[in-house]
Amino acid sequence: MKVFYVMRRVLLLVLTFAAFAVQAQTGIITGKVIDETGLGLPGVSVQVKGQSKVSSTDVKGNYRLTGVSNGAVTLTATYIGYRSVDMDVTVQGNTVANFSLKPDAQNLNEVVVIGYGTAQKKDLTGSITTVGAKEFQQGNITSPEQLISGKVAGVSITSNGGAPGSGSTIRVRGGASLNASNDPLIVVDGVPFSSNLLPGATNSNVIAGVGNPLSLINPNDIETFTILKDANATAIYGSRASNGVILITTKKGKSGAPVINFSTVNSYLTVAKKVDVLSADQIRAYVNANGTADQKALLGTANTDWQDVIYKNVFSTDNNLSIAGAFKKVPYRFSGGYLDQKGSLQTDNLTRASAALTLNPTFFDNHLKVDLNLKGTLSESRFANQDAVKAAIQFDPTQPVYASNQYGGYYEWVGSTGQLNPNAPRNPLGLIEQKTDLGKADRSFGNLRLDYSFHFLPELHVNANAGYDVSKGYGNTNIPYYAAQSFGTSGSSTQYNSVQHNKLAEFYFNYAKDLKGINSNINATAGYGYYDNSTTTYNFTSYNGLGAVISNPVFPFDTQQNRLLSYYGRVVYTLADKYILSGTMRADGSSKFSEDNRWGYFPSAGFTWKAINEDFLKDSKVLSDLKMRLSYGITGQQDGIANYSFLPNYYNSANEQQYYIGGQYYHFYTPIAYDRNLKWETSTTYNAGIDYGLFKGRVFGSVDVYFKKTKDLLSTVPIPVGTNFSNLLLTNVGNMENKGIEASINVAIIKSDDINWDMGFNATYNKNKVTNLSLNPDPNYKIGAGDITGATGTTLKWNAAGYNPGSFFVYKQVYNEQGAPIEGVYQDLNNDGVVNDQDKYFYKSPQPKVILGFTTSFNYKKWTLSTVLRGNLGNYIYDNVSSNLGVSRNVLSPSGLINNAGSNLLETNFTANQFLSDYYVRNASFLKMDNAGLAYNFGRISPNRSTTLRFTANVQNVFVISDYKGIDPENSTGIDYNLYPRPRTYSLGVNVGF
Repeated sequence: MKVFYVMRRVLLLVLTFAAFAVQAQTGIITGKVIDETGLGLPGVSVQVKGQSKVSSTDVKGNYRLTGVSNGAVTLTATYIGYRSVDMDVTVQGNTVANFSLKPDAQNLNEVVVIGYGTAQKKDLTGSITTVGAKEFQQGNITSPEQLISGKVAGVSITSNGGAPGSGSTIRVRGGASLNASNDPLIVVDGVPFSSNLLPGATNSNVIAGVGNPLSLINPNDIETFTILKDANATAIYGSRASNGVILITTKKGKSGAPVINFSTVNSYLTVAKKVDVLSADQIRAYVNANGTADQKALLGTANTDWQDVIYKNVFSTDNNLSIAGAFKKVPYRFSGGYLDQKGSLQTDNLTRASAALTLNPTFFDNHLKVDLNLKGTLSESRFANQDAVKAAIQFDPTQPVYASNQYGGYYEWVGSTGQLNPNAPRNPLGLIEQKTDLGKADRSFGNLRLDYSFHFLPELHVNANAGYDVSKGYGNTNIPYYAAQSFGTSGSSTQYNSVQHNKLAEFYFNYAKDLKGINSNINATAGYGYYDNSTTTYNFTSYNGLGAVISNPVFPFDTQQNRLLSYYGRVVYTLADKYILSGTMRADGSSKFSEDNRWGYFPSAGFTWKAINEDFLKDSKVLSDLKMRLSYGITGQQDGIANYSFLPNYYNSANEQQYYIGGQYYHFYTPIAYDRNLKWETSTTYNAGIDYGLFKGRVFGSVDVYFKKTKDLLSTVPIPVGTNFSNLLLTNVGNMENKGIEASINVAIIKSDDINWDMGFNATYNKNKVTNLSLNPDPNYKIGAGDITGATGTTLKWNAAGYNPGSFFVYKQVYNEQGAPIEGVYQDLNNDGVVNDQDKYFYKSPQPKVILGFTTSFNYKKWTLSTVLRGNLGNYIYDNVSSNLGVSRNVLSPSGLINNAGSNLLETNFTANQFLSDYYVRNASFLKMDNAGLAYNFGRISPNRSTTLRFTANVQNVFVISDYKGIDPENSTGIDYNLYPRPRTYSLGVNVGF
């Protein structure tokens, strides 16, 4: 027993001495990181170079590293937006190392998210732009894409209107397709948002029950946008990348004490501009001067501004709370948000509740990194009846809003027998208040990503990503039986419900190794992806307002599904930190195509010369960066088209359209046109670019020149009768080209302790045209691309070889000596003595030739003044309001009523409509001030200096400068008729941090 006792004592003594020995061999490094103003910087990463020891500063900027081996080590302090700093430290027990970081406007060492990996900004080989949270637009922001509007060269973001949460048309270097999707691929934390095309939908990314699927992402959760523009950057996404890729990275937790942040933005929305129509007195004067006795008798005594009746000024609030920190060394961030936005149109409203959770632990001495991202949103909308927008500009202003009648008390045009006039517009307020359109949308998406570096080979990483995107959209629409808008069916009651299930699994290896013997680095990636997307639409019986059945569905539901299998790889070779050669390859197999055409192959190659690292430039006192890029690549397109267009499809006749045979009713199946040889639409892109920096990064930017050619366009074209089951067929036909130049410049005009003034400007010139549109070249062949209101069956916009997509095809107007258009008189362009269809010509396009963006921020001590301006040059718009309503025949209607007209009537004095006159194609070039903001940052205000406070004030849609006299020159369709006006918004915000 004594022997065991002695052994225990000896063992305890040995362990004690060993512990002291180990402690003597390691030390602790503590310190503080401050910014250029002397304040502590929270969230700075401090790492022992070449080791896994890493720490993050707390809210006061303090950090602590334990267990660091005694001796000489190098510490690196990094923070987004600041220059990284290396410091050599000799560790001996407790060691103090303080850092002072300076802002880095150019931020070349910033790590940028790219497809299936990351890279330092200075090492990028493709055309890539990153926009961080500090650069986002401010104010009443309800949808993520609004954050970067006007911020990125080559990217056009056009709001689709002023409805709450309304979406935007996003174009990266113009569109690459005619009938397939032109929307960029959007990837959020590694989860791609699929393009599930619902039956009857025209947008490739639709969720029922909400106006804009992207509005189901809380903008307050977003950290950065990374826009991949050229094929070298996008080709690794293969078949979904022809229109560019937008990578969204959300905010994550950081090591350290919990940080709580609360922000609230409260806004007042006003109608910035209304359509210029005639007043009640002007209508009375016009009718009395030009109308018959019967028409004069129709005039009322009221003075109603119908646009004032349907629009209102409203309040909106957006509130967000987040907590971020680390729990037992597991970084986390949890956030919740609530938005209540009312629309300018009566009854319009959107509420959104959102939550997000991220966990980012590491295991096995940082060899295994885990990223868990979960996000969920519940939204409720009441959609106002936007038919009221066009009714308000046409309805007779001499009539009252209300009347004693059988139509709910709203004034309506009726005949002598009391029946509704079928050719009259309906009461605008009645259209809104007698239609209840309620929608709900629930969405959850997220993923689990694992990054493991092998202990025996730390340069080799294996990555796995499993994700989902599930949404449910449902709602109902009710119109009472007595409402004039659906009096023929005695009202209506309908409901809808659709569910989307999107799943993905990705697995890839990454190997990165410095080859010091040959002064090189190699970075290789190879992986596999599986994507399954399905949408189930449920069908319901529809009723009228009295409860009688209008129609019964043939099937209770319909499921649309598609799958994509992918193999991809990338190799990046760097020599002497000067020359970078990269190549990617992706093979995609899509269920949307037959087995013969199922697989598409999408390669790319890029070369970069970091000239600034050459001996003759690296000591330059003027140049701080000079990098030249060349790239080539092929990308594909299969989004935005139906899932089964290559297969024989049949649709069943409705229950109300059964055939009676032999004493019994039968459903009949009708075949749908299909193309068994349908295949990938492919785009080949060439890009040359220069990234530059001057005067230690005080001036920096880039210039890119690109050329993109799309072949095998997916287009719906007319075909000879009898060759298929329809006269229209989705098939591969034709080519299109995009070419342009984009440039950006950023200048730190003033940098000092008290005053900082930054300015950024970007410009893009883009020209696109269809080069072929038929299987057999035909210079006169064209395909309709857009009709107009008021002229049923009249096509205004066409696609044709040699012209911009969607160009206007019109007659050339003749004018009198005073410069006024002569009604019905057009030029005989082919000089055959007759003016007919052969004299129409292609005139202008809705697409701008030049897109401009300007941002500036002026900071004086704790005050910040900022603004964002955007401009388009060379875009044209068709004034459908004037062409349809600005004629005498509209005001003095032969249908027994009086209508209102646009003010253009007094300029032309046209009697009848001249829909295809180029007079109505107007130059819509514009300059807009999107945002003007003033902020005051109190900084840390609590005794322990952990509480921060910031006030903001913003105005959005400040002013518009344009020759176009319509409601808004910015219109993605190019036809101005039923645009929900974009509001002018005044916002006050408070941000508090603890």
